[in-house]
Amino acid sequence: MKRNMVAAFFVLLLSLLVQSVHGQRAMTPADTLRVAGVSDAQISPDGEWVVYTVSVAESNTTRTTLWLARVSRPSVIQDRGRTSPDAPGKTEPLLPAGLNGSNPRWSPDGKRIAFLASKDKQNGIWIVTLAQRQPRFVAPIRATNFHIPYAGESFAWSPDSRRIAFISAIEDIVAGESRSTLSPTPSRDDAKPDDPRIVDRIQYKSRTSFSDRARTHVWIVDADSSSPDNDAAIRQLTSGAFYDHALTWSPRGDEVAFLSNHELDPEANNNSDIFAVDMQGRVRQLTETKGCEYEPAWSPDGKWIAYTATKRDVTTIDSVAEDAHVWVIEANGGTGRELTAAQDRRARSPRWSADSRAVLYLAGDKGQTLLYRIGLSSGKPQLYSLFKFRVVDGKGSATTDNFGLINSFELSGFSGSSRIQIANFSIAYRMNLPVRSPNGELGFRSPLSLTIGDPTHPTEVWVQESVQPFLHRISSHNDALIRSLARVEHEEVNFKSFDGTNIQGWLMKPIGWREGRRYPLILSIHGGPHGMYGYGFNATFQAYAARGYAVLYLNPRGSSGYGQKFSDGTLREWGGGDYRDLMLGVDEIVRTRSWIDSDRMGVTGGS
Repeated sequence: MKRNMVAAFFVLLLSLLVQSVHGQRAMTPADTLRVAGVSDAQISPDGEWVVYTVSVAESNTTRTTLWLARVSRPSVIQDRGRTSPDAPGKTEPLLPAGLNGSNPRWSPDGKRIAFLASKDKQNGIWIVTLAQRQPRFVAPIRATNFHIPYAGESFAWSPDSRRIAFISAIEDIVAGESRSTLSPTPSRDDAKPDDPRIVDRIQYKSRTSFSDRARTHVWIVDADSSSPDNDAAIRQLTSGAFYDHALTWSPRGDEVAFLSNHELDPEANNNSDIFAVDMQGRVRQLTETKGCEYEPAWSPDGKWIAYTATKRDVTTIDSVAEDAHVWVIEANGGTGRELTAAQDRRARSPRWSADSRAVLYLAGDKGQTLLYRIGLSSGKPQLYSLFKFRVVDGKGSATTDNFGLINSFELSGFSGSSRIQIANFSIAYRMNLPVRSPNGELGFRSPLSLTIGDPTHPTEVWVQESVQPFLHRISSHNDALIRSLARVEHEEVNFKSFDGTNIQGWLMKPIGWREGRRYPLILSIHGGPHGMYGYGFNATFQAYAARGYAVLYLNPRGSSGYGQKFSDGTLREWGGGDYRDLMLGVDEIVRTRSWIDSDRMGVTGGS
């Protein structure tokens, strides 16, 4: 009896430890739904404002709204090489109550914001100004349920801020019938009984249903039109049995570049190339490669198009093992040039510098996604500086260069690990200052907005200005929740797998962990398999730890962030070497952490 009372006392004590750590409560499963998803931060062309999206769970749905923040100058305290900006500034909803929105994009003149929304049966592109805040419907957009991998930008402003090019679907044209409007049209398949169903295409299923017959094409709309139903205000630029997507506008305003798969049998061979269409609907092809092109971005001077691409034959729309790199091609066409061949990492989101002499992009590296810069002539990728302060060494002090990233920093709003995850970034092209790189190259640096998080802080919006290049936070959507919660720092683990390959992962101890006790373990496996666990905030893992579980998450072979050979680790052997990596990782943790209870282990994951 006495022994049972003692055991009950320790169980109660552990429960109290879990419930409160340093005055903070443990994270519950319900709390995972209270974390606001902050994303898609877009800085205005003059660098004065940032618009971004915030997604929150409501009942059984997710509601996404647009928020606006003024970029206020931080007061920066410099002390022994440390920088500490002010607290986040004021943010506010951009749209009236009840109107959701996504994909905000500034007009080049900075006066208007276009976004996607659906209200009162009007689904498509809307425009709002900062002065009036009364959204106006501009163009309807019809979607297709056909799976288009790496769809990219769905609309873009013309350089003169008067037109918007966008992607919308239209039903296949049948014999004796012609359609050139965006009015909703029921699918022919939907009009027929679906039992039996005649299948005459390889990709007859989308991710959630049978594929419809709608094809996506490039359209253009007059942004100042007061009647989006007027056919004169909306014109279709491309047509055919293709899925056109991912567009970017020429700085001259005479063409729109986009992606499309024009293979003879496109459903059997996933091979997107870059095309351009002029205002008369004339289409020209810029690339013709075996691999796939993604994310085209026209340079500000109009001479180049940057993009990401692979080089191998691709025959699947699913996760591709080959790491995409950054390329450029002359706007007139020709042969593309691979800029990041020397960087053996998967790259995405190419954006031009204001002077068209360099490309900024994101790349994953051993659990971190960071910002890089590469010049058209330098050929050497460099980490882009997000922090600038004085470093003291034995020879005196020196200011860090403009294009190098210092990882050992102290900055308000991040944990002590100094490991961050950048989700997206944008550039204010109309505001830039001259800077010099370490090799003396003269260039321009524009203000940036970024969405950044770390293992114990959900993603928020940050800004780096060119006048005073310190990174400072301007949003605080998760601050109140995070301050109230006890969170766990993860521990990096590395081990050699069966063939000597180094495998990286992370281990989280349960909240209230105490020496001498044993705890159950959860192994979590990421999907893809060409994804990457790392230094981002994971609310689910924090909730596991709050319930007394240790959490192990690994990047087995097949993961991105470790080079092409590692990404190829699951080719023709899915569930082979990667499975052994995972099991050996569990064995290593059980062997080296005596507090893990090997009789209480579980596995979960996602895809």
